Amino acid sequence: MLDPLRDLLARGGVAVLTGAGISTESGIPDYRGPTGVLRRARPMDYTTFVTDPAARQRYWARSHLGWRRIAEAHPNAGHRAVAALQHAGSLAGIITQNVDGLHQAAGAIGVTELHGGLDRVVCLCCDSRWPRADVERRLAAANPDFAAATTAVNPDGDVDLDASQVAGFVPVTCPLCRGDLKPDVVFFGETVPRARVERCRAMVDRADALLVLGSSLQVQSGFRFVRQAAARGIPIVIVNRGTTRGDALATVKIDAALGPVLSALAA
Repeated sequence: MLDPLRDLLARGGVAVLTGAGISTESGIPDYRGPTGVLRRARPMDYTTFVTDPAARQRYWARSHLGWRRIAEAHPNAGHRAVAALQHAGSLAGIITQNVDGLHQAAGAIGVTELHGGLDRVVCLCCDSRWPRADVERRLAAANPDFAAATTAVNPDGDVDLDASQVAGFVPVTCPLCRGDLKPDVVFFGETVPRARVERCRAMVDRADALLVLGSSLQVQSGFRFVRQAAARGIPIVIVNRGTTRGDALATVKIDAALGPVLSALAA
């Protein structure tokens, strides 16, 4: 089953596109999986976030709790295997749809974060950027009793908070201009920066094959690179639990857990 993929990696020049499925073994929910939160609740969209102060307050209250899950997560065997393949010279580059930073934590370099990273925060007014850890310290200081009051809530943010808890939450603003802050990630309805997309397109253009890991490819921002690879006629290998939007374009589809597959390839 893995021999075609081993052959591609041995030749090198493989561009990798990863999705939420590679991080589930690190305890981070797959929000688009069969039991993912997006099937139970409407996700925050960009327009609502920037125009509705109450929605922004609710988002930051939930995100403040959810950050603990991200900050405490560790790379799993899949992340480590991707980094090992990169250092072995098998990869043309790594594109991730994830915002958890676990590829970098595993030792991968030059990772293109298609949807940004939760470890950074951007000011919507002056475009200044701040480490998430700094903002979290300010949020904790502004809301000293919030964590204790919400210990029954799952920190991945997959449930709604009590209205009174949200009402009492105090978001913080930009230290420079007092503008509203937003995690430096691409929200639903927000456009991926053009320069970032072009960087990914260039990577796929120079690649000899595309390897998709743990993505259902339901979002166009990632699926476009599969279509690009198909138009070029290069091999496309998809490793994912369940069907994906790109299955019809795949040269090889492997329906299996990522950890064991990638560990075997990197061994």
